[in-house]
Amino acid sequence: MELDIVSLSRLQFAITALYHFLFVPLTLGLSIILAIMETVYVMTGRVIWRDMTQFWGVLFGINFAMGVATGVVMEFQFGMNWSYYSHYVGDIFGAPLALEGLMAFFLEATFVGLFFFGWDKLSRVGHLTTTWAVAAGSNFSALWILIANGWMQNPVGAVFNPQTMRMEVTDFYAVLTNPVAQAKFVHTVSAGYVTAAVFVLGVSAWYLLKGQHRDLAKRSMTVAASFGLAAALSVVVLGDESGYLSGEHQKMKLAAIEGMWETQPAPAAFTLIGFPDQAARETHYAIHIPGLMGLIGTRSLDTVIPGINDMVKLAKVRIAQGIKAYDALQQIRAAGSTGKISPELRAAFEDNGNQLGYALLLKRYVDDPRQATPEQIDKAAWDTVPQVAPLFWLFRLMVGISMFLILLMGTFFVLSARRALDRHRWLLKVALFAIPLPWIAAEAGWLVAEFGRQPWVVEGILPTAAAVSSLGIKTLLFSIACFVLIYTVLLVIEMKLLLKTIRKGPASEHSPAEGAPPRRAAAIPVPLTSLE
Repeated sequence: MELDIVSLSRLQFAITALYHFLFVPLTLGLSIILAIMETVYVMTGRVIWRDMTQFWGVLFGINFAMGVATGVVMEFQFGMNWSYYSHYVGDIFGAPLALEGLMAFFLEATFVGLFFFGWDKLSRVGHLTTTWAVAAGSNFSALWILIANGWMQNPVGAVFNPQTMRMEVTDFYAVLTNPVAQAKFVHTVSAGYVTAAVFVLGVSAWYLLKGQHRDLAKRSMTVAASFGLAAALSVVVLGDESGYLSGEHQKMKLAAIEGMWETQPAPAAFTLIGFPDQAARETHYAIHIPGLMGLIGTRSLDTVIPGINDMVKLAKVRIAQGIKAYDALQQIRAAGSTGKISPELRAAFEDNGNQLGYALLLKRYVDDPRQATPEQIDKAAWDTVPQVAPLFWLFRLMVGISMFLILLMGTFFVLSARRALDRHRWLLKVALFAIPLPWIAAEAGWLVAEFGRQPWVVEGILPTAAAVSSLGIKTLLFSIACFVLIYTVLLVIEMKLLLKTIRKGPASEHSPAEGAPPRRAAAIPVPLTSLE
């Protein structure tokens, strides 16, 4: 990586985002699991379910606090490191972030307090309502963040105003219902559910291996396996939707993920494995599954998926159109002071304005895109190709882990139905050592999403290189070092608190029958009947 302002600004935001996302998935998933457990407690009156809710609630609280601490900083970074981005698209991007703070974060934070301190002050139903409100707030918070991020992937409902030199909202409903944002939301929260399910499964497996808190562990594993299997299957289905939308809105990303340099006849084959070579513009030793990529990317057998080389040719055409838009924009700005802007000049900008961002790619090589040489245009066109090898392998890592987790959850779902969760110690060890896997898959997924969008900070609108603040390299290096140090300390604190709480176990654990009403097996749907 070159030691320049753009690279260092990207590195800093990537570090803080990846650290923050260590906490987010567990918060999203544990909030729902807590609500499920407390619902069973209210339905059955069995005190062990209250103990389970309180125990896993402590782990949720630790993780929630660390997530808040690491997440607040990220929003300030838009003003610190990405000031031109904030100016250029703040009219659109700022609204979801503000709504997230006003509607979701305050809802979540308020009810978190009631969750921890309201056990003896609220009725059972009242406290259950509080727990579901915490879950709703956590997921609602993710919705607004992903609406903002989805707009960066597929900018809809906004146009560029040549007078203000900013993107402005024209249809906020289109921003909210952006299909890319909605697909990212359901895919991301489902990944969070899997993360929490694997965490609960692994910790409970550790208790069974140690012979501790067996009743709590078995019930927790059954909830985790049932919830996790449904979530893991939904991750795959919703990931397919994300692939289809990439085929519609981010064709270059899709081609890079596949290492597909040349356009193939429809339906395109899926590259199971290969070795992308960006310098040679070729993927070596590729093994293909015929027709699969066409189904994933287009859901048809006759729609062509363009390869990287053809997408670069299209980028050259768009750069040429962008130069025309840039020329018209400069004339509009020059004539703006006089108020004399001809209809022909407005029409010239409107005809090519959607490609203005492609002209800005040339700013890396020349101050005035209109003066760009053919060689500079060719370089700018190739800049639209992200780093293929990282995308190729990260995507396959994510998919491979997802398949394994479906198998893991399915296995424990069957064992829970047979009341044989502790029968195979080697499977308990597998569940324990699988705890890090959903985090690895989630981080890989974010890297695929963000690497694949490069060189754009907003797809087709604003290049990353044009969005940064004018900061010094020493300032960025110092701030990166500070963030790494502080976030690492926070991560170590979280790990120690989680491990201490897990080793301690629940504050109290009752037998299944203690405080229970008459047996009501039919009131609890399968597979929860296996917990009684």
